[in-house]
Amino acid sequence: MQDLKQYIEDNKDRFLEELFGLIRIPSISSKPEHKDDMYKCAEQWKQLLLDGGADKAVIMETEGNPVVYGEKILDPSYQTVLVYAHYDVQPAEPLELWKSPPFEPEVRDGKIYARGADDDKGQGFMHTKAFEYLVKTNQLKCNVKFLIEGEEEVGSPSLPKFCEDNKELLKSDVILVSDTGMIAPDVPTITTGLRGLCFWEVEVTGPNRDLHSGLFGGAVANPINVLAKMITQMVDENGSITVPGFYDDVIKVSDDERAMMAKAPFSEEEYKKALDVEELAGEKGYSTNERTGIRPSFDICGIWGGYTGEGAKTVLPSEAYAKISSRLVPDQDHLKIADLFSKHFESIAPKSVKVKVKHLHGGQAYGCPIDLPAYQAAEKACEEVYGARPVPVRSGGSIPIISTFEQILGVKSVLMGFGLEADAIHSPNENFPLEQFFNGINTIPYFYKYFSEMEK
Repeated sequence: MQDLKQYIEDNKDRFLEELFGLIRIPSISSKPEHKDDMYKCAEQWKQLLLDGGADKAVIMETEGNPVVYGEKILDPSYQTVLVYAHYDVQPAEPLELWKSPPFEPEVRDGKIYARGADDDKGQGFMHTKAFEYLVKTNQLKCNVKFLIEGEEEVGSPSLPKFCEDNKELLKSDVILVSDTGMIAPDVPTITTGLRGLCFWEVEVTGPNRDLHSGLFGGAVANPINVLAKMITQMVDENGSITVPGFYDDVIKVSDDERAMMAKAPFSEEEYKKALDVEELAGEKGYSTNERTGIRPSFDICGIWGGYTGEGAKTVLPSEAYAKISSRLVPDQDHLKIADLFSKHFESIAPKSVKVKVKHLHGGQAYGCPIDLPAYQAAEKACEEVYGARPVPVRSGGSIPIISTFEQILGVKSVLMGFGLEADAIHSPNENFPLEQFFNGINTIPYFYKYFSEMEK
């Protein structure tokens, strides 16, 4: 693959313009008003796969947003790689915090700034260009299938049934994913674990209407006050989650594995500086990396109620709401945790209010053994480009469908991502360094090389 770097150099401007075309489509899966954008983005992905050398690329309906499926089958006896990515993105709000419009990609200081630049349009797009290179230079030695979905950012609710209905179509030897990150630009990283997820919305209702806070304040329970108090009861002074039974199924990580994790390059001072905080917080007895990799968490993602406009309005609100997430670890079952939290939260509510808990979505945690042949192929690919053996890490993030793939399709996934912590995914000013983008395109073809050389 001596010509790979030259191929990238010769085509880098085209690569960026094609990626920017994807990014300009506001494919926000959580907002129904963007339904047409989901189809528009799917059409663009379909064309990218065909232009890249796929023999077949189609848009397939699901109960939600469509899936883009593509394939190039060289020989049924060859190894088959299923590439997974998602074309939907997070909402861009708060818009006023963006330095440039979120759906008008811009390169500044060597980085692509836009919603989806990293998660996951940029990272998913790298695979189409790596595939294009291998096809055009006749160096592809295994079968490749693509599964590009449009609901990852809302928990992939339609994909499990799609996988059940299309098991034969999606049959493969490994699933290759770039939707994770690296410790640092010069520290190649392969993610060996993902936390699971539970996500709820809670509603606390007090009086049957908003009340004058002077006439009723102090006599009627304020739902926002009650909600805030209930939330503070969810985590104790040691950072432990107080829901009864929450930790029952958490796997205890061995001292040896914790020692291996501790060898990963990490500076707590630099971490705090990058986040502009003076002190870190979390579960007592665990390091920062352990808190985000091997331990579950509990967070309030949003809270609202009452009057939040300009100026003052002396109102005692009728309702208060919060969106809550919990990251899970093996072997916590997200449905069990969803039920435990719902029952506990409702049980601690005072009689002065009514509480409803709605479970929005969730997914299981995932683990990939480092002795998996496909993992070793990814390891060699990273060494080829970065000149160093990649560090195996457990990510604090969740990609719920990854564990579902294993359950339904019976296939392991290799998580070879190129994002960085500083990329601000899900936040204003999301970005993706050009160096990481092009290194990804440079690395992925080597995965195919080494994977195709392994015995089936």
